Amino acid sequence: MNSYAPTPLQAWRRWRTAAAVALLCVLSACASSDKDEFSNAAVDKLYAEAKNDMAAGAWDRAVKSLERVEGRAAGTPLAQQASIDLAYSRYKLGERPEATATLDRFIKLYPSSAALDYAYYLKGLINFNDSLGWIYEVMGQDVAERDQQASRDAYQAFKQLVDQFPQSRYAADARLRMDYIANALAEYELRVARYYFRRGAFLAAANRAQQAVTDYERTPAAAEGLQIMIASYDRLGLKQLRDDAQRVLALNFPNGAPPRPDGRALATDLPARPWWKLW
Repeated sequence: MNSYAPTPLQAWRRWRTAAAVALLCVLSACASSDKDEFSNAAVDKLYAEAKNDMAAGAWDRAVKSLERVEGRAAGTPLAQQASIDLAYSRYKLGERPEATATLDRFIKLYPSSAALDYAYYLKGLINFNDSLGWIYEVMGQDVAERDQQASRDAYQAFKQLVDQFPQSRYAADARLRMDYIANALAEYELRVARYYFRRGAFLAAANRAQQAVTDYERTPAAAEGLQIMIASYDRLGLKQLRDDAQRVLALNFPNGAPPRPDGRALATDLPARPWWKLW
């Protein structure tokens, strides 16, 4: 009889030890694999691939890669950069609401980021370009005739940039775009005021003209807005309001409302007609 033959208890202990060692090796391998997947080198490589896709205009692939980078590099400067790139890629892909939501999340999560001024600028730019719209350019429609929500969103984003970062490299361009938007929004209000005035709805005309003057007092439209208010109050018999508007016009525009840039007649130079008459 072999004196070195293990007893059943010894054999079971050896088997248990071997199984534990094997399990430990498997777990170590998995941990190593996970570590490799989330290592700095792996994330950097994934981000480099995303940048290559952006350069090639492969925005759909870039979005997928940047979403992974943003998750894996959470809490790092790379995650912030990936978030900005993700917003831009979504915008280029035509996903404006998603791009805006990404920027809103960035602004909320990283209020002290060095890229915060660019986040505001990009948010404004996305809405600004949407407010123009290629189809309106093709159709030749005036931007002031469109729904103005995108323009208002763009103006607010640019204003936050200019107010918080007046020395930003993007501030000068933001100010120019704000001026353009303000003129378009004021013109929009005047179009509505003119419409009401020509149809004899003088109270509605005065209210919309007053909104243009109050909200956009530094735009060229303010002069015509005051003129519409004066004429509307006069026809309504509201002499005090008419005289008040007249004094404001005389103070700010001594020579009266200047001609419209497009050469069209001022609303008050056109004959008014009842609101119910459509021709």
